Amino acid sequence: MNVSGLSVDERFMRRALELATLGRGHVSPNPMVGCVITHGSGSQERIIGEGWHKRYGDWHAEVNAVNSVLPEHQQLLSEATVYVTLEPCSHWGKTPPCADLLIERHVKRVVCCNDDPNPLVSGQGFAKLRAAGIQVETGVLAEQGRLLNARFFTFFEQKRPYILLKWAETADGFIAGAGGQPVKISGDLAHRLVHRWRGEEDAILVGANTARLDNPRLNTRLWEGKDPTRVVLDRNLTLTTDLHLFDGSQPTLVYHASQTDALPDLPNVQYVVAESLYQVMSDLYQRKVQSVLVEGGAVVLNAFMEAGLWDEMRVFRSRTMLGNGVKAPTVRGIIHSREKVGDDELTSYMKP
Repeated sequence: MNVSGLSVDERFMRRALELATLGRGHVSPNPMVGCVITHGSGSQERIIGEGWHKRYGDWHAEVNAVNSVLPEHQQLLSEATVYVTLEPCSHWGKTPPCADLLIERHVKRVVCCNDDPNPLVSGQGFAKLRAAGIQVETGVLAEQGRLLNARFFTFFEQKRPYILLKWAETADGFIAGAGGQPVKISGDLAHRLVHRWRGEEDAILVGANTARLDNPRLNTRLWEGKDPTRVVLDRNLTLTTDLHLFDGSQPTLVYHASQTDALPDLPNVQYVVAESLYQVMSDLYQRKVQSVLVEGGAVVLNAFMEAGLWDEMRVFRSRTMLGNGVKAPTVRGIIHSREKVGDDELTSYMKP
C-alpha cells in the first residue's frame, strides 16, 4: 500500500475512473469508460498513456489510450499494464473490438473494475484476453465502477432505465403553492445545475399537472448540452397542444391510457398507450432509454416511490418559508452526499 492507503492498482484505477467521467452526457447508450496504461512495477510504475470514451460512436477508451502513447514508447506496450474501468468489448459495434486491439499490442496485464453486463460482451472480452496469454485481474474498485455506470448496469440487469427523482422544497416542507401553483423555491445556481443534469440523462419526465401549470420546456437552455427526450404522463389526454412540450423542438413521448384514434398529429411527438408506470418504463427500455430524470410534481414523484421505481433522489432545500401549499414527498433512501448549491442545500439519496 502507498501513503494514500490505496494499492498501486487502486491508485491507477482511480485515475481511470476520473477519466471516464469526462464522457458523462456524451456516450449513452454506451457506458462511461476510462483507461490508463502504465509501464514498470512497484514505485517505478509510470503512466505512458491515457484515454476515455468521448462520444457515442467514437473510439473507445482503450483505443484512445493506446493512441496517446508516444511513438518512442510504443514498444513498451508489450510490458505494460492496462487499467480499464469496464471489461474490454469483444464484438464489432460502431468500432472494432477493444480486446482484439490489446491482444494485437501484446500487452502484459489488464486490470478492470467490472464485467460488462451487456450480453454481447459479458465475460467474452476477458476470455479472449486470457486465451491470448494476457494476465487479467478484475474487481479493483468494483463498487466505484458500478456507481459510475449505474445507469448502464440498471438497464441491463433490471431491464428498465435508471430512475432519478428530483425536486425542490421549502424549509417548511412544501413543493408548490396552493392548488399546485408554481413557486420559485431554489436559487439560480440550483436551476443551472438542474439543466446540466438534464443534459446528462436520456429522458426527462413530468406529469400532466406539471405540464399544465408550469408549462415547462424541459431543455438545457441554461447549460451547454444535449436536450433529453421529453416524457409526459397524460393518462386522459387532457393537455392542450399549445404547451411548450409540443413545440417539436425535441423528441417527446406522451403516455396515455385512452383508447382513441383521435390523436394530435404533431412533429417529433409520439403518443403511446401505457396503463401503468411499469409499462412506461418497459417501453422506454425497449427504446434503449437508459436513464430518466423525473421532475414531476408530488403526485408523480409519490407514484414512482410507491411503485418502488426509483434509484436515486436529489432534493434541494431552500431557506424559503411558504406556510401552505403542496407537501413535498417524504424522503426515502440512504444519504449519499450533501452539499451547498448557492443558498440551497442539495442532498442525494440512494435506494438501499
